[in-house]
Amino acid sequence: MERINAFPSTQTTASLCGLPWQHRLNQNDRVDFRNKILSLDDLPSWRNELRNKGRKLVVTNGCFDILHLGHATYLEAARKQGDALLVGVNCDATVRELKGAGRPVNSEGDRAALIAALASVDAVCIFHELRASRFLAIVKPDIYVKGGDYNVESIPQEERQTVERLGASIVFLPLVPGRSTTSLIERIEKA
Repeated sequence: MERINAFPSTQTTASLCGLPWQHRLNQNDRVDFRNKILSLDDLPSWRNELRNKGRKLVVTNGCFDILHLGHATYLEAARKQGDALLVGVNCDATVRELKGAGRPVNSEGDRAALIAALASVDAVCIFHELRASRFLAIVKPDIYVKGGDYNVESIPQEERQTVERLGASIVFLPLVPGRSTTSLIERIEKA
């Protein structure tokens, strides 16, 4: 039996992220999840290709520090809102600012790769601002999805204004009860 090394030591996350993206939208028979990781510079062309194909783009974002069932369920439900799902992942510095010292547990490259490995996710992009406004302005979603811990009043208003200016809709999806990275870290610390 041939042994396959899934993570060659000679490749870095940065080099994997630099792969051409043009073939990614139609590759059904053989998927390399690393090909789903896009740079901010890739987004306009990738988005135009979706638009030219008449595909409705759903976008969400978050830290996704320790991937759990709540994340997988949320992303699957988000994907069902349209034809393609792009996930914006907060960079390490913004996760520390949002979540505090000791976070993130996993690096931005690892978090992006794990999200990209999900079948419901079409593409992932790491962004470096505290709020996703610039990311949203670049990608121009048709639908912006946020978790049920947000509502119209509590969503970051600059994100809301960006989405509204683009003519996109905002959808709030319910959270999976008892599933969060914070509660998972607390359970691990108690154990």
